[in-house]
Amino acid sequence: MIKTDAWVLYAHPAHAERPTFVEDVLRRETFSFPEPDEDEVLVEPLFGSYEANMDHALTRDPIDVCRQRGEESTVIGNLGIVRVLRPGSLARTTLREGDVCMVMPFGKQDRHGYAELVYAFDMPGTVGLMAKRTKVRAENLLPVPQDSAYSLPQWAAYARYFTAWDNWKVALRCWKAQLDNVDPGDHLVFGWGGGVSVAQLELARRAGFRVAMTASSDDRLAYVRSKGIEPVDRRLFPDLARNGPSGQFDAIAERRYRASEREFLRVISDLSDDAGVAIFVDYIGAPVYKATLKSLAREGVVTTAGWKGGMDLLNRRATECIKRHLHVHTHVWRFQDSPVMRDYQEETGWIADIDPDAIYGFDEIPVLAQDYRMEKLSTYFPMYQVNPV
Repeated sequence: MIKTDAWVLYAHPAHAERPTFVEDVLRRETFSFPEPDEDEVLVEPLFGSYEANMDHALTRDPIDVCRQRGEESTVIGNLGIVRVLRPGSLARTTLREGDVCMVMPFGKQDRHGYAELVYAFDMPGTVGLMAKRTKVRAENLLPVPQDSAYSLPQWAAYARYFTAWDNWKVALRCWKAQLDNVDPGDHLVFGWGGGVSVAQLELARRAGFRVAMTASSDDRLAYVRSKGIEPVDRRLFPDLARNGPSGQFDAIAERRYRASEREFLRVISDLSDDAGVAIFVDYIGAPVYKATLKSLAREGVVTTAGWKGGMDLLNRRATECIKRHLHVHTHVWRFQDSPVMRDYQEETGWIADIDPDAIYGFDEIPVLAQDYRMEKLSTYFPMYQVNPV
């Protein structure tokens, strides 16, 4: 057995209330795991990217991943940069000691290469990156380009870009299925704020579309603009979010919502020449879903690869049919596309900008988790450092 210093997530008691504070669910302690098999590599994590799936794991929303895996405890953290310590069988890998790699989060794939179960989330027996040492299947390690023009923290944000690539590819093809001979410059791609949205809107801009995105702080608005995306101040419509269907009617809240909705739709009208959003990148979910659909153009696409504020959605199927709206849902990306996306990033500079002073230390992981949940982060690409480079 290998013993390591780790932040450990435990199964939550059945029927207990969902935890509120990170310290209620994460414990720093010694964690043990079996020696790597022949197809596994012993590694030390360098930088981990804090992703929405980690917040879902800590809040047990929608599932308790430990119970899903049939385990009492686990270590999460499935995306980041690692250094190879012991590569395992030379017959099964070309990796060498000291190689620096990105972790591809594939636990189980379907026959086409898409993820069914995710490493260090719902895949049993996997040990994540919130540990000083861990093991990863050799095939899941994608080397960082040698002599790269970009830093390791920049590469550690790859998952949001890879997710954006895969989702954008599907959404664009769906949109073109109905409008195949039109100028994208006459059409708007819009997104609610977030790291995947930034990456996706960069791709949309490169494809010739008009692009715009919301942000709710001056720092983020400036960052969005620096990426060639029209920033829209989310504070212009402060009461746009809704909690979903409710049996209680609040007249004051409804008036506030309608005022925010009118302002939001006015902004969309100005940006789109009254046409509406051609492709809406929505990683929020239920709280803004009504506004998302109202702003969508005819033959428009609403696309997502996840959710942050609400998983269950309602829509009127007749309305969506009449307006020929297409709804795209993807998850992770296709395994065999990983090196293609990595090479595109290196060749074109389609990569995150990272402030090294904003990276949390290993001791600060609970603080990072709480700051993420409380929306206190200024960056779209939160990360933590585990071991020295």
